[in-house]
Amino acid sequence: MSASWTGGLEPDIDYMLAERPDDPEMRESASIWLYEDNGAFAFPRIGIEAKGDSWDSHGFQFNFVDRAGRAIVDGGAGTTHSPIGSDGKASILGTGGLVFECLEPFHKWRVRYDGQGADTTPEALIAQSVDRDRRAPLRLDVELTMALPGWTQDLRPERLVGMTEAERIDAGLMGYGWRVEQAFRAEGELTLDGQTRVFRGSGNRIHRQSVRPLGAFRGHCWQAALFPDGRAFALCVYPPREDGTTHNGAYVYVDGQMYPAVARGVPFLTRLTPRGEDVSFELDYALGTARIEGVSDFNVFHLGVPEMPGFALHQGGARYTWEGQSAHGMIERSNWADQLVG
Repeated sequence: MSASWTGGLEPDIDYMLAERPDDPEMRESASIWLYEDNGAFAFPRIGIEAKGDSWDSHGFQFNFVDRAGRAIVDGGAGTTHSPIGSDGKASILGTGGLVFECLEPFHKWRVRYDGQGADTTPEALIAQSVDRDRRAPLRLDVELTMALPGWTQDLRPERLVGMTEAERIDAGLMGYGWRVEQAFRAEGELTLDGQTRVFRGSGNRIHRQSVRPLGAFRGHCWQAALFPDGRAFALCVYPPREDGTTHNGAYVYVDGQMYPAVARGVPFLTRLTPRGEDVSFELDYALGTARIEGVSDFNVFHLGVPEMPGFALHQGGARYTWEGQSAHGMIERSNWADQLVG
């Protein structure tokens, strides 16, 4: 496996931690953002957060939204699964009814969920009026095949040498450790309301092992999509500091080549909109400027997240259009709740 495919990370690093880390603040996280090809439904984040100080009870999050605006959300903490898979390797990260499995590092993963979530809507999530007693069972079994190399943030200690203090703070918001993000194609089964359907989709998966101090967190905007012809993009940008500087990380993937990029016109979170918000932007890279139009959909909203006190968190999808091609992709944004309008 080439270093260009792994984003410079060691190939075996894509397996899970085999035991509780010594540092209670160290965490392992795996998550996916998955969008059905025809726009029928989406999973705007399914994730597990395994932290050293609560290793026997990993936290998890599960979001589902369909085209009609029905949302099913689940989360909390569950009993931790053994990390050792049938291959004898630490290929499993699981808690409760949710399991991530590394089938082939940086190439194939599998995600399974069998549980019950609150049956609600984006509007009720915004209004914080969700009836948590109204539940819906849902099962998901999906295999992910990575479609392009990893976009990595390698912020292990030896990589921090020479950074300014501001750069080190922003590195901490990403996480002191390593993180990889990859676009994928997917095939799976969804069972909902007693009916099972086979589907194809695309999305992004993230795997990280890091210590992540969030005391200086000031919000973010994160977007990504994979298009039918294999082109892709991703961006993660923080709001500017008082001096105008900020973290602005992005890439454009064209004709089998990944180019670093800088995002402009980033649609930071200013209001909570159930659907239809303009989330367009531009990416400057070596071959020019990619102008990408986006309209939000498949949205969920979380207020009062324990690790982000005072913040509003938007996790959703968008229909992106780039030079005549369209694809469903991800968007996640956050901002101080008292700075939102409307």
